[in-house]
Amino acid sequence: MSKISSSQSANALRILTLDAVNEANSGHSGMPMGMADIAEVLWQRHLSHNPKNPDWFNRDRFVLSNGHGSMLIYSLLHLSGYDLSIEDLKDFRQLHSKTAGHPEFGITPGVETTTGPLGQGISNAVGMAIAEKVLASRFNTEKHQIIDHMTYVFTGDGCLMEGISHEACSLAGTLGLGNLIVLYDDNDISIDGNVEGWFTEDIPRRFESYGWEVIPNIDGHNSEEIDQAIQKAKSNADKPTIICCKTVIGKGSPNMAGTAAAHGAIVNPDEIALTRNELNWENDPFDIPQEIYEDWDARESGNLKEDSWNKTFEEYASDNPELSIELKRLIAGALPDGIEESIYSFIKEVQEDLPKMATRVSSQKVLNVLGPLIPELLGGSADLTGSNNTNWDGTKEIRVDDFSGNYINYGVREFGMTGIMNGMVLHGGLKAYGGTFLTFLDYARNAVRMAALMKIQTILVYSHDSIGVGEDGPTHQPIEHLTSLRTTPNLETWRPCDTSETAISWLAALENTDKPSALILSRQGLPNFVRTKSQVESMKKGAYKLFEPEVEPKLVFIATGSEVELAMTIAEEVKDRTPIRVVSMPCSERFDIQSEEYKESVLGKGIKRIAIEASHVDWWRKYVGLEGEVIGMDTFGESAPGGVLFDHFGFTKEQIIAKLDL
Repeated sequence: MSKISSSQSANALRILTLDAVNEANSGHSGMPMGMADIAEVLWQRHLSHNPKNPDWFNRDRFVLSNGHGSMLIYSLLHLSGYDLSIEDLKDFRQLHSKTAGHPEFGITPGVETTTGPLGQGISNAVGMAIAEKVLASRFNTEKHQIIDHMTYVFTGDGCLMEGISHEACSLAGTLGLGNLIVLYDDNDISIDGNVEGWFTEDIPRRFESYGWEVIPNIDGHNSEEIDQAIQKAKSNADKPTIICCKTVIGKGSPNMAGTAAAHGAIVNPDEIALTRNELNWENDPFDIPQEIYEDWDARESGNLKEDSWNKTFEEYASDNPELSIELKRLIAGALPDGIEESIYSFIKEVQEDLPKMATRVSSQKVLNVLGPLIPELLGGSADLTGSNNTNWDGTKEIRVDDFSGNYINYGVREFGMTGIMNGMVLHGGLKAYGGTFLTFLDYARNAVRMAALMKIQTILVYSHDSIGVGEDGPTHQPIEHLTSLRTTPNLETWRPCDTSETAISWLAALENTDKPSALILSRQGLPNFVRTKSQVESMKKGAYKLFEPEVEPKLVFIATGSEVELAMTIAEEVKDRTPIRVVSMPCSERFDIQSEEYKESVLGKGIKRIAIEASHVDWWRKYVGLEGEVIGMDTFGESAPGGVLFDHFGFTKEQIIAKLDL
């Protein structure tokens, strides 16, 4: 039995936090000091993980949703034996450090997701728990529970105030995620002070209404109470559990504990000295006694847990060779063989049969090709399945008593849906996509940004892409949204003009393993264009010459989506007097990374360029320059039939020919 008491182990977390924040003269010490006792119990007694292999697939997932308290997870990782040194802790919040101001996925071993924007982590955790249930349903057998782990979340008042937490936690209760345990830091404090003036809802009753198990009034500084609560939560396989822990923010600081001032840095030298004395800590800054390191070290126990799992997996593979091979493929994130060939075969078929259709319908046809080939595709929609066309012939909805499906009805929860999808992708083993209308990107914007920041393969399907939406009016007609997506680093935005480009958009999204993709789809029917083999191959480059006049072009039209048809119609109309090259640019981000030689071959040199797109005009200046023109939108839309609106806003052949004097 360890000679180190729980309080001493927890105080090591408090002291490391204090030292790192003091060294950086920046950071948040209040939450780590307040939640240290909870963290010590969870990590020392319950969390199944292996510091020597942070990617062990059957590890428990730990999410620090209140990510401003990042020094808590850094201290936990360091003491447990992860590849995070004391020098890394001294480098807290410095440029290119492994200990960033908020936890960042991909730079710190053991950090499961990037958190800091409050509420995101808890929604990611819901996605992780769903992923575990889906994969367990598919791969576990009576003899071998090969996928069997928990997702634990630390959260505070701020996360539970954010609307996304309502969306995600409501769905978690509906789906009965018994593998999800939330430990709530109920300290009554946020940045502005005591929350009684702005946050008085009854959290236990709120979560009971969601269908959660609630364990209230736990002393967050009593290790035995915390331990018993976690044990009780783990025993309930039918419901997610929230453990409400009453804590003191900044515990250990004699003058700042329990106050809003403790939220930020406790850096006053006198207060630091008093705190170290209060915690009976006599060592110098960053000097952790060896016996505490030995007490915390989880490398040997972690290796034993993973070794045991590996042996079980060997037995599983012997009994279930096909399942084990498939699971290994999913864990590796590799696509099945033949996906690209299937997409190009599909394109060849549609080239021979070219009915007019909305690209949202084209997308559904592509899903009917991909769905049977990629069983890890997990789709969904924010209550717009029939409009987004995100289902396909093999769709089966996930329900509380059956996780063998491949589709989630997210309800009207765009933000929650996107955060949950991010969590499923982070968990591994699934490729998640979900749909809503493009204008409702606004609801989900921060989760989209987080997917791009984390460099993960979330696939975002947005239909109803322009004023072509028609009678639903400006509330449903996106204007600035394409610009918002295209200016997001590390995100590819595809706006296809027909079925063939839609197929390539899906292929690109599936191949983009290090970035999210947004697929922008039309409500109105669009023609399908016949292409040469070279043009089909060039679609993946983001832009290509769809129409080339017989003589040297005098103008270059650049268009996307539904406006490609308009550009092609004009080019055909005026070809005898004004030769025009038509460039379809389904993905500007993909085009921008092509060689300068290719870009010049597509856009030309010294030729006036005209961009045509029913979205905000400013985006296109990077391609047309000041001497070019943009036919686009600089106002919101109106309520009228789509055709009437295209005429009203100047998107007709006759108006553009007259405007450009063609």
